[in-house]
Amino acid sequence: MTVSVPLWPAVLGRFGWQDLPFVRAWENPTISEIIGAFAGALVVVGAIVVAALLTRYGKWRYLWTEWLTSLDHKKIGIMYIVVAFVMLSRALVEAVLMRMQQAVAIENPGFLSPDHFGQLFSTHGSIMIFFMAMPFLTGMINYVLPLQIGARDMAFPWANSIALWLTIGAAGLMMASLVVGEFSTGGWSGYPPYTERAFSPGVGVDYWIWAVTLGSIGSTMAGINIACTVYKLRASGMRFMRMQMFAWTSLCTSILMIFAMPPLTVATLLLALDRYLGFHFFTNDLGGNMMNYANMFWLFGHPEVYILILPAFGVYSEVVSTFSTKDLYGYTSLVIATMAIAVLSFTVWVHHFFTMGQSANVNAAFGIATMTIGVPTGVKIYDWIWTMFRGEVRFAVPMLYAIAFMMTFVLGGFTGIILAMPPLDYLVHNTLFLVAHFHNMLIPGLLYGMLAGYHYWFPKAFGFRLDERWGRIAFTCWVVGFYLAFFPLYVLGASGMARRTQAIFEPSFRPWLYVAGVGAFVLLAALTSLGIQLWVSIRDRAKTRVEAGDPWDGRGLEWSVSAPPPEYNFAVLPLIDGRNPFYDHKHDEDQPDPYASPAAYEDIVVPRGSATSVVIGLAAAVAAFGLIWEIWGLTIVALQVIVAAVVLRSFGRDQHRTIPAAEVAREHEAWLARVRATPAIPRQLETAAVNRGLAEIVA
Repeated sequence: MTVSVPLWPAVLGRFGWQDLPFVRAWENPTISEIIGAFAGALVVVGAIVVAALLTRYGKWRYLWTEWLTSLDHKKIGIMYIVVAFVMLSRALVEAVLMRMQQAVAIENPGFLSPDHFGQLFSTHGSIMIFFMAMPFLTGMINYVLPLQIGARDMAFPWANSIALWLTIGAAGLMMASLVVGEFSTGGWSGYPPYTERAFSPGVGVDYWIWAVTLGSIGSTMAGINIACTVYKLRASGMRFMRMQMFAWTSLCTSILMIFAMPPLTVATLLLALDRYLGFHFFTNDLGGNMMNYANMFWLFGHPEVYILILPAFGVYSEVVSTFSTKDLYGYTSLVIATMAIAVLSFTVWVHHFFTMGQSANVNAAFGIATMTIGVPTGVKIYDWIWTMFRGEVRFAVPMLYAIAFMMTFVLGGFTGIILAMPPLDYLVHNTLFLVAHFHNMLIPGLLYGMLAGYHYWFPKAFGFRLDERWGRIAFTCWVVGFYLAFFPLYVLGASGMARRTQAIFEPSFRPWLYVAGVGAFVLLAALTSLGIQLWVSIRDRAKTRVEAGDPWDGRGLEWSVSAPPPEYNFAVLPLIDGRNPFYDHKHDEDQPDPYASPAAYEDIVVPRGSATSVVIGLAAAVAAFGLIWEIWGLTIVALQVIVAAVVLRSFGRDQHRTIPAAEVAREHEAWLARVRATPAIPRQLETAAVNRGLAEIVA
């Protein structure tokens, strides 16, 4: 840890010149320090370039009024996903650096210092869980859920925006740690007593504490909002057992957020009290017990696994049904399995510390519970397979991710059964075997699912399809890269290689580490391919427009409106008479025409944009930054700004605006006219340029 002499303690707190990576690289120009300085420079230059481009093209006002201050759930969802992709880019580069370090550090110091390597695995894990996965799934739910249940927006639009900006502020703290100071070396779980002041006196752990705290508060707010939206805003006639599976998994995910995120928030705040005020909740003496931290963290940590997985399960249900051209097999069993997973996820947290000394009886109970939770997951796999059976399966990119998930996730599940046995877990718990298993579940289970949803709903969000060729290239790289990067880790872990290892002293590990290094680069190529795909898709968007809104012959209500949807989602709120009303009405001549003009239109009230949510989220990040660096005046001012913003909002008038019925009618009738003029195409041509968003109906 770099020792820094405070520059101006009364004003700048703990900050000293050595806290800048550029100064450290100048004074000690090692490869490790140069890499750190380059990363910090990339953040600074990137921010300057974005600001310059916005100024050059005069987009500041547009960005502020149409996006940053918007309370539209669709725009909030898109901004969440943008944050997720930005953070994924950073975390994946860090993963490549770690793999390269291990590949060259065989009986060799390598190019990263032990402290820098520790920061990398801490930031990589923290970002992937809290600032890639959570924003990605929250953004996906935000965008799709109200459309699927026939609602105009989320239950609490302003709170929805605050949750977004708390997440952005927390992600900003993660990026700030590249530019000012250093990050924690305590891993993504932040275990004390190592993260206590006595062992980690720098600002790194404080960055982790406050970033995770802000993120967890934002996720709790998002969970409450999602649950209330499902409970209170479903369209007339949409009973629970008529909801799409993605809506079901979103509801169960929100319940997990509501009950699982608070233990994490409490744990990080108690750790902060230890560090700032000398409390002894988790210290080695004076009554402290770090096992209290382990229990609270994993009370969050294992439900968190299913917070990440369940939305992806919902995506796979939508994708498999749509691209198999069949109703979802075993709908009721899928609903029961989803609820069972949500409940059982709170019963298995102790398997994360089988090695920490609890009795054999306790270990056995939690081992059995861990195996039990595999049963409802297996039910889902079988239901998806039976949905595909004898279906007209189309191998579009979302379906490819779903098939790759099923094959790879089952392999990871086998290793989960191994780790559920306490004696075997004791042998491999601190090895790369566990790292391989963890990634084997989360990459196919979360990332593939989010990418499938990204490709599936992108045309709904933006009105044009993503490029299929580059989508397949990216898919191939993700799958091949995953197997190359992580399957060698099973062998290394079974051979005894410890995780979080900066240097290796066993030459026989060399070939496996080389293969894993190649896999890391292939995964980086996958991310690059996604970027190229997006650029090509935007460039060629005129050829792939699908404004008729239904490019995949979809089943849910989200496909019944234009692409992109209007701000108010539905010109007239739908009446639900079945599980797949839009699909049934399309395919049954005896049902009402889903594209018929409604009998009448009404005025629609929508929330106005609000700057206060932006101010609250960013001020919370500034307050946290002040706490990290002990700039107390900055923290006090930022907290006062938060209070002022809340008070200002509470006294605010004119927080909604009304869209006249005539304007709604004009927009909706214009879209219906375009639908009637759009040629319907057979499903086999849905990835071709002729697909304008209207599927051909086959009796």
